[in-house]
Amino acid sequence: MSSQNKNLFAYPVLFIQPIFMASNLIIARGGVEFVPPISLAFWRWLFCFLILLPFTFNYLFNNYKIYKKELPKLFILGSLACGICGAFPFIAGKTTTIVNMGIIYSSSPIFIILISYFFFNEKLTYLRSLGICICFSGVLLIIIKADLTTLFNLKFTSGDIWMVGASVGWALYTIYLYYWKSSLPLLERFTLISMFGFISLLPFFLIENFYYFRTTFSYEFYFWVLFAALSPSIIAFLLFNHVNKILGASITGSVLYLYTVYGAAYGYFFFNEDLYFYHLVGSLMVFLGIYLIRKKYENKT
Repeated sequence: MSSQNKNLFAYPVLFIQPIFMASNLIIARGGVEFVPPISLAFWRWLFCFLILLPFTFNYLFNNYKIYKKELPKLFILGSLACGICGAFPFIAGKTTTIVNMGIIYSSSPIFIILISYFFFNEKLTYLRSLGICICFSGVLLIIIKADLTTLFNLKFTSGDIWMVGASVGWALYTIYLYYWKSSLPLLERFTLISMFGFISLLPFFLIENFYYFRTTFSYEFYFWVLFAALSPSIIAFLLFNHVNKILGASITGSVLYLYTVYGAAYGYFFFNEDLYFYHLVGSLMVFLGIYLIRKKYENKT
């Protein structure tokens, strides 16, 4: 596939991918009632690894010498994406609100662009800055329900600190995923990332399981873990990694603003939450902001 065709294919995926990533909100609302937070993150990535391994085992086994030097970087990527970003939001949900989680997590694209600007010499143009501001304003409009008193009355808890950690962790994962070039094909690389993800979570899962919340292996456990392994993990991450490879960290990171938009839709369809006019306005602002960020990229290419 030519470079131009890859770019054209990447743009629709840019908007499709958050549909699967935002399904993590369904898990945060429903799954944590049946599975403790770190346990859910640990088993999610273990199942993800076991599902991918049959498709990638031959390559990984026969080409170890090619990618063995990448293993430390893959461990860092797994710890960031699966460890920090996998467990922190579930822990945060115990002590903070979805409103606060939405505001804090939507700041991740800002962290991505600032880190890229200061440490990787990526240009921060006027048009891209404007797009970021419009995106963030649209997300904020949805979260505060077009009522400024909601913003002034927000209270922050320990869970918000966990969400800040998750936002920074995702920003670092997105940046390093793009700048750390790999000899591995996409699926094989993600298999190893998921492996190191559950390995990084293992000691914390054991502490949680033996000293705080014991995991019950029920029907609900297998349902939520498999759902988490497939939709916001395998499908969402593979699409994200593919687009990130083509469009870069700053452009791909902007899709996190859609997290709140698609989350509102999930709330409507699965939890009987109402949709209002501000949801439409906020969503349009997000799409406009992403268009401005993407437009600058198109002009460069």
